[in-house]
Amino acid sequence: MVTDEQDLLIGRDERGVVTLTLNRPEVRNAFSEAMMRGLVEVFEDVADDAEVRAVVLTGNGKAFSAGADLKWMSSLLDGSFDDHVDDSRGFERMLRAVHDAPMPVLAKVNGHALGGASGLLGCVDIAVAATGARFGFTEVKLGLVPAMISAYVQPRIGLANARRYFLTGEIFDTHTAHRIGLVHEVCEPEQLDATFDAILGEVLFAGPQAQREIKPLIAAIDASDGPAATEQLRVELISRIRTSDEAQLRMHAFLEGKR
Repeated sequence: MVTDEQDLLIGRDERGVVTLTLNRPEVRNAFSEAMMRGLVEVFEDVADDAEVRAVVLTGNGKAFSAGADLKWMSSLLDGSFDDHVDDSRGFERMLRAVHDAPMPVLAKVNGHALGGASGLLGCVDIAVAATGARFGFTEVKLGLVPAMISAYVQPRIGLANARRYFLTGEIFDTHTAHRIGLVHEVCEPEQLDATFDAILGEVLFAGPQAQREIKPLIAAIDASDGPAATEQLRVELISRIRTSDEAQLRMHAFLEGKR
C-alpha cells in the first residue's frame, strides 16, 4: 500500500497493520472531502484482504481531529437542501466504512477529537486516548444537531449520556470520555505509544478469522430481542468455527501446551 503525502497518510507494516494518519495539522486535522473520500477508499480496498489484521486511525501533530473544516462549512452556508443531502451522505459513507470494517479498527487519540471526530470514535472498535485530549458533540452550539454521528455514538455512550452531551455540546476531558464509554483506555501522553501498542499486540495475537466473525455477531446480538432470537445463529456459528483450520490449529496448540 502506497503512502499519500496529502490529507491522509497511508501505511502498512509487515504485521498487516494499516495505519491511517489524518494529515492536516495546520487545521488540527479537520475533515476535508479528500480525507473522507480517502478513508472510504482505503476501507473498501482492505475489506476483503485477509492479510490486513487491523486498521489504526490517528492524527498528525497535536490533534486527532477538530471535526468539520471551517472552509467546508462556509461553502455549505448558501447550499440548497439537495446540496446538504449530498454532503451528509458523503459523511455517512465515511462513518459507515469505519464502523462496518470486517477487521478490528483502533483509534490512537493523540489529541483533541471534536464534533464529527468524536463521532468517528463511536465507529471504531477500540479507542485509546492521551490525557489532555478534549472531546465534545459541539454541533448544538452552532444551532445544528449531531444527526449523522448519533447512530454510532448513542449506542456507545448510552441514552442518558447522549441526552446530556448532545444537548449541551459541552467539551469534556479524557476521563469523562472513558467514563461514558467513548474511549476504552486513557494514559499520559508519554505513555500513549506503549499503551496503544500493548492493546494492538493483544489484537494481533488473536485469531483473525474469528475476529471477522465476531464483529457481525456483536451486531446481530445488539439488534436482537434477546438470546432466543439469536440461538440458531450462535449455535451454527460456533459449530462452524470449531471445525475451521484456524480454530483447530490454535486449540491443538493450546491443549498440547497445557499437557
